[in-house]
Amino acid sequence: SAIVKYHLTERGRAVVNDAMDILGGKGICLGPNNFMGRIYQQLPIAITVEGANILTRNLIVFGQGAIRCHPYVLKEMNAAREGDLKSFDAALFGHIRHVISNETRAFLMAITGSRFVSVSPRAAPRTRRYYQHLTRISAALAYVADVSMLVLGGSLKRRERISARLGDVLSMLYLASTALKRFEDEGRQEADLPLLHWSLQDTLARAAEALHGVLANYPVRLIGAFLRLVTFPLGRRFAPPSDALGHEIARLLIAPSAARDRLCAGMYLPTPESEPLGCLEAALEATIKAEAVEAKIRAAHKSGAIRGRGPEELAEAALAARVIGAEELALLKRAAQLRDNVIRVDDFPQDLGLSEA
Repeated sequence: SAIVKYHLTERGRAVVNDAMDILGGKGICLGPNNFMGRIYQQLPIAITVEGANILTRNLIVFGQGAIRCHPYVLKEMNAAREGDLKSFDAALFGHIRHVISNETRAFLMAITGSRFVSVSPRAAPRTRRYYQHLTRISAALAYVADVSMLVLGGSLKRRERISARLGDVLSMLYLASTALKRFEDEGRQEADLPLLHWSLQDTLARAAEALHGVLANYPVRLIGAFLRLVTFPLGRRFAPPSDALGHEIARLLIAPSAARDRLCAGMYLPTPESEPLGCLEAALEATIKAEAVEAKIRAAHKSGAIRGRGPEELAEAALAARVIGAEELALLKRAAQLRDNVIRVDDFPQDLGLSEA
């Protein structure tokens, strides 16, 4: 729950900030057509309430789970407290085997690029490499966390930057797993592959960068260098999503499609054009329909068949020259009107309309 709360609100903040950049003045001037202003104002509530995000990341995600989620540490502590020597020895030697196993696995997977990691035959062929990379990062995290608990002891939780970065790695593993699960649950939709690729490449790159941050700032420099040699002997190998992939996703999102509908499933999307979001969706649909008509007008204008100084004059000239029909002209006008409605900034008279009341 801490991972979900932190990343939903932090990524939500980034999305809203980007939306405000796009909307410009429309997002700043509050009014009935501003659908982002209040959300922007309320973001600090989501960031702060139910556990401030800075505390969630620095102390909770990794710090609280390091002991309880470990297969042996809690058993060792309970056995030591109860004086159960047999149980303590069993847990201790199991812990030692666990550390050595993760060290060996992390190193071998790193130098082989995880290519020999076994993956369930039920996994989609296009996702096999992601499962292999996630297994490698998981082993590296387990090894670094074990060594850190041994070397730093109780001070690990107080070293909040290290704890936060280890928590970032854990978070990225969870988020990557959820993306893969969603892809499987929704029937391995081919159209969703760009979204899946972007999600996995982003989480893997962030996880690797967080681990690098831990090792580069490790309190015991010699041990940090050794951990780097074990977990990243060939250096940084995970790159963030490429610009080309980002452009492919952008094209996917700015046109109606089944993939876009799956992303928006469960969201409140009003259909009346009197609603700001409804108007935005209608403008998108009308603009796409008008693209073919605009292409005809541009071609006729370029060839010299029609003349005009602006879009409206060119459209009327195209109608007169029978380049387009009356229905196509109406479609152009509707798209232009909806576009104007979308970008129009709310404005009010100086007395806020009191003189007209």
